[in-house]
Amino acid sequence: MRISVIGCGYLGAVHAACMAKLGHDVVGIDVDEVKISELSSARAPFFEPGLVELLQEVQATGRLAFTTDISAAAGSLVHFICVGTPQKKGENGADMTYVDAAATALLPHLAPGDLVVGKSTVPVGTAARLAQLVKSSEPAAEVVWNPEFLREGHAVSDTLHPDRLVFGVSNGSEDHPAVAILDEVYEAPLAAGAPRLVTDHPTAELVKAAANSFLATKISFINAMAEVCEASGADVTQLADAIGMDDRIGRKFLHAGIGFGGGCLPKDIRAFMARAGELGADQALTFLREVDAINMRRRTRVVELTRELCGGTLLGKRITVLGAAFKPDSDDVRDSPALSIAAQLQLQGAVVTVTDPKALENAAKRFPELQFEPDMHDAISRADALLLLTEWEKYRTMDPYALLSRVESARILDGRNVLDAEKWRAAGWTYRGLGRV
Repeated sequence: MRISVIGCGYLGAVHAACMAKLGHDVVGIDVDEVKISELSSARAPFFEPGLVELLQEVQATGRLAFTTDISAAAGSLVHFICVGTPQKKGENGADMTYVDAAATALLPHLAPGDLVVGKSTVPVGTAARLAQLVKSSEPAAEVVWNPEFLREGHAVSDTLHPDRLVFGVSNGSEDHPAVAILDEVYEAPLAAGAPRLVTDHPTAELVKAAANSFLATKISFINAMAEVCEASGADVTQLADAIGMDDRIGRKFLHAGIGFGGGCLPKDIRAFMARAGELGADQALTFLREVDAINMRRRTRVVELTRELCGGTLLGKRITVLGAAFKPDSDDVRDSPALSIAAQLQLQGAVVTVTDPKALENAAKRFPELQFEPDMHDAISRADALLLLTEWEKYRTMDPYALLSRVESARILDGRNVLDAEKWRAAGWTYRGLGRV
């Protein structure tokens, strides 16, 4: 099948490469010439494990090409819209500029029977609006919503082996002709047992927003419990283990720490609240305001704990922040809690050095006032305190004995609660976790 993918960022580049891996002839389209040049040379413009190798593999077959020319979409049966929906400046709502621009640019190149398949995370009602736009230009084309559920750091495997596929079609029925076409697109994952659900447009649009809101709520819940644990002397990790044994709750996403960030969860829950307000259902999601507030409060709490760890003052203290990306196995620093904390510490008089295996270039663009050091051992040299804020494997497995000679003071704040507290204390470190004794 011939497929076009409009938008070649985190979602689109991975989706295009994976569709080619599944055997389709794919063209990826983006207005960013630098990004297209990189992808055309089988180089990923961002870090995602396995993507470069996949690009090299599928481009060698001739099934994948990239271009800035939207007319290259002509002749494809399926057109995936994979552009970003960032938060509006000064508002909670999603900025639909890129989605609308992609759909409008595609109109002259649609043919009867084509599918315009949205994968971007959008406010409910977008699919119906775009369907009117598309049909005004090509009455025999269809709009489908097929939300993505990718985890950065696992995007390739999540695309090739999805945990579910949702097809949102206009009538919500299995007999819609678009369903058979998408079944062919995803033939391999479906044959491997991936569950498939056919819904109407609004349900498909709500799935991603609802899923992200639930995950965010679960994270903020355990972080709220961490605050209670600190006040009462309890251990939030053991608490999470205990409640996670209830199979109605489960242990996943019950990891207390510095909170969530990235380009999805924060902006998606805010956009969800904004859209609910537009629909007159804002009271249904008022709890998400507290979910967001708890998440942001974690960053301030880490600054407070760092001050305590350093004897009551941050002035002149050399602080090394381990991690800049919002999560490990990614170079994405959008709404990174680690960088937000680093900037707050510096504003309060600390001398901050940030290190990260992959994200320093992006971090320096967003926070040029911070000091960055790619070598971890150089970064921690003569530090008064270490802050583990992104749980890269190399930080999780650090040897506390080997690091003693490099630091000025053996203090560490484990912002992700991933270190063995007893081991670090036995090595002579002052260890502090979040919500842990």
